[in-house]
Amino acid sequence: MKITLAISYFLVVLLKFSNQQCFSLNDKATPNRKSHADLYAGQQEFSLTLLNAINKFMPNENLFFSPYSTYHALLLTYFMAGKQTENYLKKVLKLDLHEKEEKLDIFNAYKLDKFLTQLMAKDAPFEFTNANKIYVADNIPIRECMKSLFHEELEEIAFNQDPEGARKYINNWVENSTHNMIKDLMPPGTIDQSTNLVLVNAAYFKGIWENKFNPNLTKKEVFYVSPSKQIMVDMMHVEGLFGHDVSEKLGAHILELPYQGNNISMYILLPPFTKDNSIEATLKNLTIENFMSVINSETLVPKTVKVALPKFSLETTVELVPILESLGVGNLFRDNSDFSSLTTKKITVAEGVHKARIDINEIGSQAAAATAIFSWRMGDEDEVLQFICNSPFIYFIYNKKSHTVLFSGIFRKKNI
Repeated sequence: MKITLAISYFLVVLLKFSNQQCFSLNDKATPNRKSHADLYAGQQEFSLTLLNAINKFMPNENLFFSPYSTYHALLLTYFMAGKQTENYLKKVLKLDLHEKEEKLDIFNAYKLDKFLTQLMAKDAPFEFTNANKIYVADNIPIRECMKSLFHEELEEIAFNQDPEGARKYINNWVENSTHNMIKDLMPPGTIDQSTNLVLVNAAYFKGIWENKFNPNLTKKEVFYVSPSKQIMVDMMHVEGLFGHDVSEKLGAHILELPYQGNNISMYILLPPFTKDNSIEATLKNLTIENFMSVINSETLVPKTVKVALPKFSLETTVELVPILESLGVGNLFRDNSDFSSLTTKKITVAEGVHKARIDINEIGSQAAAATAIFSWRMGDEDEVLQFICNSPFIYFIYNKKSHTVLFSGIFRKKNI
């Protein structure tokens, strides 16, 4: 039988526990206070590894995706997994950085993170949501403890009776969760009568620039796709005080564009446009150490900068299976995968997809992403500097409070 997994987010505040235990001898044990701080300890490194992997599979293309969404999709899969599959996912997600962290500790950190995200969203000057949903066929035997631990995320659905209706229902939930930005996450044919499970993660962000671009200054300008190819793009302009640096290690100019609230910023890495492989050279040098220096406020000195940035919208769909296998997920997509934390029945994962969209304009940014792992089958201080993004650049939307990479991308050309 086939199972489909898609991933979206719901905030869990209270949990009901059964006598059966899923993650330890006592799933109600007192949470480790350090667990929440450690939950994203390896998320930055995971994000950089994922960016490089996607770029290798999709070279010379515009890229945009959410490491945060993908991380949560795999995190939810980790909770469902057991034995060797669980260990593979723990390593890929960098959850093994703290050897004393048990699965229950990670789950409690996940639960607390959802609560805090909901709490902070009430007063934030930006919109950010991250949603998880577990759609389970009404005829699959799910362990009672998993129903208790994920009772707000779990929803039973009759895949066998109306698979197409179930697909549309799930896609509609994703669309609503991302404010209509992500449509048709799961294309026709991904759900049929043998589908048993769909785990969905959807991330959405909408922010307003701290220093807005003046729409009256936006005009058509040259963008150098390559030394031999040029196109025209709508180029936005603003002058203001921005964090700026020139990194010899990365071979790139760096600019921080903060959103209102100053918790989330876009960081742009602009390599000098002297040869075709300038982006690849910067990516090669983008180690976790160098990345941390990029987002370090002490490194990015506030300077008056004239900024020119393309106004663009793009959507990227990423086939996850080969990319995640290159990261080391082991038997996740093989017949010998283990999901014994979820059910006693044999389950294997066949496919995975990630879809993300971003709109950049004078007011700010709007971005959304959804990850679906589907088809599970049973069985100079005073000088006014110029930062002109008229050649390919790398960018990150980073949450400085949670220390997480929300979205990442490479802009190489205008979408036609």
